[in-house]
Amino acid sequence: MLLRYHNNPIITRKDIPEIKPHLVDVSSVFNPGAIKHNGKYILLLRVQNRGRETFIVKAESEDGINFKVDNKIVHFSGIEKLKEKVYHIYDTRITKIDNVYYIMFAMDMDDGCKLGLAVTDDFEDYKFLGIVSRDDSRNGVLFPEKFNGKFLRFERPNKVSLKGGPKTGNSIFLSESTDLIKWKYVKEVMAGRFHYWDELIGSGPPPVKTREGWLHIYHGVATHFAASNIYQAGVALHDLNDPGILIHRSRYNILEPRELYELVGQVPNVCFPSGIIVEEYDNEGFALKSSKVLIYYGAADTSVCLAYTTIGELIDAAKQ
Repeated sequence: MLLRYHNNPIITRKDIPEIKPHLVDVSSVFNPGAIKHNGKYILLLRVQNRGRETFIVKAESEDGINFKVDNKIVHFSGIEKLKEKVYHIYDTRITKIDNVYYIMFAMDMDDGCKLGLAVTDDFEDYKFLGIVSRDDSRNGVLFPEKFNGKFLRFERPNKVSLKGGPKTGNSIFLSESTDLIKWKYVKEVMAGRFHYWDELIGSGPPPVKTREGWLHIYHGVATHFAASNIYQAGVALHDLNDPGILIHRSRYNILEPRELYELVGQVPNVCFPSGIIVEEYDNEGFALKSSKVLIYYGAADTSVCLAYTTIGELIDAAKQ
């Protein structure tokens, strides 16, 4: 149901400037976090070099389509103080809370994948706040407001081991925190559906507040095909007052690999939604049903693509 931008991909490896010594003739760029800041569209890109190391690089646009990529790597000030070794930082998700922009990302470390958190107010200087998960976890997305004085997030504990691959997960949990650093699980809110398109799941972009519930785009992986895992996107609605309550969940995917740039690449058959920008909200902070929605996604773990829809269409899809 999503309408792909006709000139996808919007960012490829050829758009990444030479940033010596780490980013020269890079291999891929994908899975961006997205936000609108001071009227400009901001992406935090996952850029991978020929050593398969990952770095975060900012891109900026006036129209959400034509991006200029910075010629410097994003540095999270304070991360160098960690005693643990960080091998990779990737898959940023961006949430604005009280005029502060929080960036949650995955960190590959010796004892697995952990969630990291950073903060910025201008997308020029970034402060690392800390490791914010004890367990092996990924796909952490913050809600844009507090609930009874507590921060909430969805996350995907990595408790499933795939043959020949890293740990992954088949359920999404709601977690809470009073300080953004120490988190505890509240409950499981969604699980993978065996033998269907979303056997393994994880959150995509941060949730969006609508009059009909929290709109939650997620990715699902079909693993039962002999040749490849197939990464797709779906949508769900959660209760406004208690996001742990799942109201609706799409029976069908809303985006699946069909185009050549999604089918062929570093990891074939991947549409991975990670960034969302909603253009219009009402005066109480609810996304308008008529609002245009821009969804940024990684294609085949190789390039960045864009798809369009509306809030109303996403709500209707969740209810199917």
